[in-house]
Amino acid sequence: MRVDLLSREYPPEVYGGAGVHVEYLARELRAICDVRVHAFGADRPEPGVSGHRVPAGLASANAALQVLGVDLEMAAACAGADLVHSHTWYANLAGHVAKLLHGVPHVVTTHSLEPLRPWKAEQLGGGYAISSWAERTAILAADAVVAVSAGMRRDVLACYPEVDPERVTVLHNGIDTAQYAPDHGTDVLTRLGVDPDRPSVVFVGRITRQKGLPYLLRAARSFDPAVQLVLCAGAPDTPEIAAEVDTLVEGLRRERDGVIWIAEMLPKHEVVQVLSHAGVFVCPSVYEPMGIVNLEAMACEAPVVATATGGIPEVVADGETGLLVPIEQVSDGTGLPVDPSRFVADLAERVNALIADPDRAAELGRAGRRRAVDLFSWPRIAERTRELYAGLL
Repeated sequence: MRVDLLSREYPPEVYGGAGVHVEYLARELRAICDVRVHAFGADRPEPGVSGHRVPAGLASANAALQVLGVDLEMAAACAGADLVHSHTWYANLAGHVAKLLHGVPHVVTTHSLEPLRPWKAEQLGGGYAISSWAERTAILAADAVVAVSAGMRRDVLACYPEVDPERVTVLHNGIDTAQYAPDHGTDVLTRLGVDPDRPSVVFVGRITRQKGLPYLLRAARSFDPAVQLVLCAGAPDTPEIAAEVDTLVEGLRRERDGVIWIAEMLPKHEVVQVLSHAGVFVCPSVYEPMGIVNLEAMACEAPVVATATGGIPEVVADGETGLLVPIEQVSDGTGLPVDPSRFVADLAERVNALIADPDRAAELGRAGRRRAVDLFSWPRIAERTRELYAGLL
């Protein structure tokens, strides 16, 4: 069985959870079937991996049109595949066209949904209508839809009620608990300016509306003065949110010390050390189909404070591996809190509760690693994925 995985992201060009997912899924699937990977960007030296660039004639076009141009290149390159499997709207149309062109089944994994990210109109302009069309077209015609959490499955069926529920399967994201494991060294912390002897509240993620970083920055005004805030945050979606975060960080720095903002993408082993020394890892997302970053933090024994939204409660066991922050969200698709002040206050309260009780925080961290090891192994997820493929051929 030859399976072609289609993704915008693949190492070394990875900036989000979908890219991490495809990296590890491909690695594990290679042991049980013939896998080819098609990704956006430069050629990769890895065997069986192809990079696809924006066609020259679209170099100055809207970003969404550039994506469609790459998708057509990817679809053509899938000749010979027995099945294609696309990830995110960026590659969904490639999978749909490959299905039509080559007469093979198409599996879509939903890592997010365009109807639940309306702020992307701010980023893409008219391209948001195109991204929404591409996703909808692919999902409605797909032979199978994979949701990365039960929460995501509910969202798929709510956004696309025409989809037969029998075609939607939950296969969680996984974690490599050998790579993501506690690192008690301090060389990375020292280089980054993080004090290893001072409790840290850590955020890792892109600067995008769904990640909720502005809420964390507002909550940090109420954090225990003893803590330092470590932000591994970059790749802003738009100049507007970049400016908002910059203003909030500068305002916070005027009120307290120990605000460390690392804007560049850190290598994986450096992120592991930062996570391993977190007194609390915070995920303030307002939209998170699963939140693989929470698994990464848990595997490094960091106690987690995270929003009780999307698939996060399926990963973070409230009171056992971390604390969940309740949120009542508006119904317009943005996921924004109905009462932002309440959400910010609850976020600060839970962070402070763990900072004030380091023994409890450490126990939650240890339990988090046990949960990551026991429930989210990549080999098991790959085997279930292959079983899904076999049922379509």
